[in-house]
Amino acid sequence: MAIRNIVKLGDNTLRKVCKPQEQFNLRLWTLLKDMADTMYKAEGVGLAGPQVGILRRVVVIDVGDGLVEPINPEIVSREGSQCGREGCLSLPGRQGVVTRPKKVTVKAQDRHGKPIEVTGEGFFARAICHELDHLDGVLYIDKMDRELTPEEIEGHIKEDDD
Repeated sequence: MAIRNIVKLGDNTLRKVCKPQEQFNLRLWTLLKDMADTMYKAEGVGLAGPQVGILRRVVVIDVGDGLVEPINPEIVSREGSQCGREGCLSLPGRQGVVTRPKKVTVKAQDRHGKPIEVTGEGFFARAICHELDHLDGVLYIDKMDRELTPEEIEGHIKEDDD
């Protein structure tokens, strides 16, 4: 288990567009394991390559239903709309309200390079969109409807009822 440093806001790596992952080998598998270990240790639900300084189209997500590792992901369909709170391991202590699709379908590759399709709804759809944005240098603060105050972060906001 190797815990990697999480890149924080202000580092230009977070604003760069990632290149496709072309090699599906032990090096990629080690990266995926390290990213998952780092995400779990930081108590996050997702982590993208640039957040650990790797400019490749690789993400890991686990919203409580098991680890998903989409490689070279691309959203192929979006449905509905949801508004809710988001935070980011690269912006510790901050949260905002962001509008995202309620359901998304992603085409990607698995860790062996085989094609996969992942569909997520609700919180899982939100996590997918958030992590895929990282691959294009976009952060939730670029899309948020508003930033939460420290009091709101600690308490309840109306968007939590959706």
